[in-house]
Amino acid sequence: MATNPTTDDVTKRDTAKETETKPSAFSRVFNRNGHEKTPPPPAPVRGPAKSVWREYFESAVVTVVMALYGMTFIVQAVKVPTGSMQNTIKIGDHLLVNKFIFAPGKSLPFLPQRDIRRGDIIVFKYPGNPRNPQGDLRDDNRPYLTNYVKRVIGLPGDRIRIKNEDVIVNDQVLPEHRIPAEEINSKAPLQEAENVPERKPEEHYNVYYGSDREPIDPDQQPYSGLQEFVVPENSYFVMGDNRDNSQDSRFWGFVPRDLVIGRAMFVYWSFDESAESTGNVVFDFFVNTRWSRTGTLVK
Repeated sequence: MATNPTTDDVTKRDTAKETETKPSAFSRVFNRNGHEKTPPPPAPVRGPAKSVWREYFESAVVTVVMALYGMTFIVQAVKVPTGSMQNTIKIGDHLLVNKFIFAPGKSLPFLPQRDIRRGDIIVFKYPGNPRNPQGDLRDDNRPYLTNYVKRVIGLPGDRIRIKNEDVIVNDQVLPEHRIPAEEINSKAPLQEAENVPERKPEEHYNVYYGSDREPIDPDQQPYSGLQEFVVPENSYFVMGDNRDNSQDSRFWGFVPRDLVIGRAMFVYWSFDESAESTGNVVFDFFVNTRWSRTGTLVK
């Protein structure tokens, strides 16, 4: 049996129609072709949140990879254990080496690369001494493994001879600022003489000679003396700034180009190994660190 709608039902239906949301004319204009706007795609379902340990692990892996890349192609840290470059570089200096500047191959004009120059302080793999094979058996002096730091004196094709304190390159005495100095302690810096001659403009670096310099033994230093020799192609003649206490090209010959690691840039930390130890590692670190040498450019 059909029933007639009551007044209340009619009123509810009318009220619902009035309250319905109708799209305005403007909204139809901004919709594409008057159609309803396409709803955005559902957000992708995210996986479980990373744990703290996983985030630390991933950060550590990225750091190690970047460090290995930098040490392989850009910079390398080395420690100086001997006094062959005193006082330019002191025993206990820790250096950063620029490996990129002498990268093999043709250098491009927009990259900070260049050829090795006379006067550069380079780090290289020790090539070995064919005249003293027994000395190459020491653990701290292995050919092709031990790093050496010396100054470049002769370039490929240079004619060199050494007469006392004079280094003669291509018939010209090499301009070097010579400083008389004495060794007080095997690990301490050299004691410079009181009356050091003033450096001339053309003398770009210091070299140190002792006052009691012994005559050159031609058997031990075959590349010293009056006889002239020529630096081979792709090789370099290097010497230490501490001329009286440096095992260098005077003893074992030339440095092949492919053994050169890079150019010494600056000291990032220096520890005075000649100072007495208190037995406390932490205390020694703060007391015996040469803080004034941090950031010192090597030149």
